Parts: sequence; C-alpha cells; structure tokens
Amino acid sequence: MVLTILGGDPMRFKPLVDIYRREGLQAGYSSGKLNIGVTGHTYLGKTTEEANDEIFPYYANYWNYVDRQRGMRTRMSRENFEQVASPETALFVGSPEQVVENILHQHELYGLTRFLAQIDIGGVPF
Repeated sequence: MVLTILGGDPMRFKPLVDIYRREGLQAGYSSGKLNIGVTGHTYLGKTTEEANDEIFPYYANYWNYVDRQRGMRTRMSRENFEQVASPETALFVGSPEQVVENILHQHELYGLTRFLAQIDIGGVPF
C-alpha cells in the first residue's frame, strides 16, 4: 500500500495502515509481504528556514490551483504555510536532517519500506 500524504498529522493515517495489515494477514499474506510506502511533497534546502522561503511561493501556487479546481477562492498565506510545513506534519520540507527525521518518524508510525518524494510542486524550477 502506498499512502499519499499531502499534509496534516501523519498519525491520521495510522488506522489505515492497521486495517491494511490486519486484512492482509487475515487474507493469508505474511507480514513481510505487506509493505507500506509513503509519498509526499518534498523540498530540501540548506536549512529549514531557507527551504520554507524557497518553496513557499510554489507551494502556495500549487494549493491555490487545487483550491480553484474545487471552486474555492482562498489563497494560502505564509502563516498557513508555516503551519502546514511544521515538523509535526507530513510535509517533507526543510533541511536534509529535518526531512530525514520526518521520514524516520513515519517509519516508526507505519513501518514504511519505501518513500517517494514528490518534488515538482507548483512550478518549482528544476
């Protein structure tokens, strides 16, 4: 199973992992075959502050586009972004050390075996 976590508290997804594992075991799969992957928006900078400064306009652009498709006319503020990108959330933005800590935290929560970084967000240049 691959979880696509675009933000929020990663603990919200733990019940889904628990159901997946329980049902997989009941269906006869060994626990070693019940892999968990996580994919999430990712951006690394030399420091977490630098990463936030660099990615904010692109991330806000991305969410503004998504919200327009949902018929919403809100705009992501820097304050909203700071909340979304805090270390307690599932957004993988920050220094390399911060991003590794977030991945390891989710490994502890889910026992994940694969992490996929989604790095093309809101038109961020290569």
